[in-house]
Amino acid sequence: MRHPPPIRVRRSLIGLLTAALAALVPFTATVPARAAAGPSSPSRQGAAAGAGYWHTEGRRILDAQNQPVRMAGVNWFGFETADYVAHGLWSRDYKSMIDQMRTLGYNTVRLPYSDDIFKGVQPNGISYAGGLNTDLQGLDSLHVMDRIVDYAGSVGLKVVLDRHRPDSSAQSALWYTSAVPETTWIADLKAVAARYLGNTAVIGIDLHNEPHDPACWGCGDPNTDWRLAAERAGNAVLSVNPSLLIFVEGVQTVNGQSNWWGGNLAGAATAPVRLDVAGRLVYSAHDYATSVAQQPWFSDPSFPANMPAVWDKNWGYLFKQNIAPVWLGEFGTTLQSTVDQKWLAALVDYLRPTGAYGADSFNWTFWSWNPNSGDTGGILKDDWQTVDTVKDGYLAAVKAPGFTGGGGGGGDTNAPSTPAGLAVTGTSASSVSLSWSASTDDTGVTGYDVYRGTAKAGRTTGTSFTDTGLTAGTRYDYTVRAVDAAGNVSPASVPVTATTTGTGGGSSGCRAAYKVSSDWGSGFNADITVVNTGSSTTRSWQVTWEWPGGQTVSGMWNASYSQVGRTVTASNADHNGAIAAGASTGFGFGAAPGGAGTPALSCRAA
Repeated sequence: MRHPPPIRVRRSLIGLLTAALAALVPFTATVPARAAAGPSSPSRQGAAAGAGYWHTEGRRILDAQNQPVRMAGVNWFGFETADYVAHGLWSRDYKSMIDQMRTLGYNTVRLPYSDDIFKGVQPNGISYAGGLNTDLQGLDSLHVMDRIVDYAGSVGLKVVLDRHRPDSSAQSALWYTSAVPETTWIADLKAVAARYLGNTAVIGIDLHNEPHDPACWGCGDPNTDWRLAAERAGNAVLSVNPSLLIFVEGVQTVNGQSNWWGGNLAGAATAPVRLDVAGRLVYSAHDYATSVAQQPWFSDPSFPANMPAVWDKNWGYLFKQNIAPVWLGEFGTTLQSTVDQKWLAALVDYLRPTGAYGADSFNWTFWSWNPNSGDTGGILKDDWQTVDTVKDGYLAAVKAPGFTGGGGGGGDTNAPSTPAGLAVTGTSASSVSLSWSASTDDTGVTGYDVYRGTAKAGRTTGTSFTDTGLTAGTRYDYTVRAVDAAGNVSPASVPVTATTTGTGGGSSGCRAAYKVSSDWGSGFNADITVVNTGSSTTRSWQVTWEWPGGQTVSGMWNASYSQVGRTVTASNADHNGAIAAGASTGFGFGAAPGGAGTPALSCRAA
């Protein structure tokens, strides 16, 4: 029985919504199947993991130094719509958005686009008010994409460019339409490959989004056989830039069995994609929950235990049999139903938690970063600032180490030396002064990023820094990273701790409540609510606890943190330090292993 095609409402009417919001803001040889490979031991990532262009070996993706890497990221859509630019820039600066992705632990961005961007179109919905996006003014869509790619690469994010649609109006079943023939599709793919030649921030191209019926796999008809079309397009891209990875999605139906659009790769078992350059093919699948469309497997009495077999049949076998890497290029849900919650928990476990398997895992980019995806929502909430901590928390176990910055431009990839001798040189009730020894670099250090916990406190070109606006009588932890002219970022310095003078005083106080949102044994996610119990608005707050066992925080959202031994100290982020009397805010985190119980929390505010 053929499964109904999923209803993709998230990509419709976005242009109208954006216009309204903007008005409010003045791939030679066949790849043989190899013997099945069992799980390898977790691979260790060096400081320069991810450097240079990437290639494949069996089911793994390797960087230029043959270190295994894992893509763990988000989709940031918009270039494929009539706005011709990544969404959300009507309310935030693009650099701020990318910095937040990195802070949350995402290391890859998939950027959907349509062929319209090659027509010199101008982007819509970018705000320049208050100093936002100033360097994007006057640029056409392609040049805005250049800026986004370059900045993402400079802070260590990798980019996959996704040819999402032939034009901005709608998704197409086939890779061509009457208005955008195959010749245009291939010419534009070659153009974008040439545009980013030498820029190792762009590690690959997703040839076409979600081929579906009547697209077939291995049927031999050149008009509908997606496998043959992917070979033609992939080899054309590699003729221009032979270093890129070629991402090939599945289709909808193979041998009468249907799956999500782009999610059926069962045909690759007997009809693999053949590229002229070895080590460049990555298969890509999409998978969704009931908020996108109902499917038969969701009502199976054994759900969710039946899901691994569904994924194995459609795309997981390619990884498990060591045939090729698999990238789950899209998956998402609103998480409103219990079925969807169970689906996502099962999928995250299937993708192989990083703590257990390292980079010997499936790769992924979640749909989506954007909140304005109608049938899934996003990592960000509707204000384009606040993180959906529950949704982000589900992904904590499969997030992966970041990559070395400086991908943009494709030149220097050597990070500066680690800053040494970080020391506290002075404190006051509201400030901490720091100094350190200069780092060395082959092209020259241009600045130092100072971090308070996991939040960036500021950047300086010298070897000293004073952090101001702090709370009296409060402990803060600091590290420093050096940045060179190519945007390469050094490892963090040895941390130091400073406590501001004074008692904090005032009429502000707080209490904190702890709740585990999910626990899968090898790790867990928790949410903490902070309530202002004082009589005036807080300026800042801090929550401290001690683990009863050997738990370690792996990532935190809406707060910065430090952990020394079993003691964790979480401090407010820039946007949620102020809590009105009687009001509350919250933050969350992922940690491992699971089964931690509920620690006693200490909360203080100023």
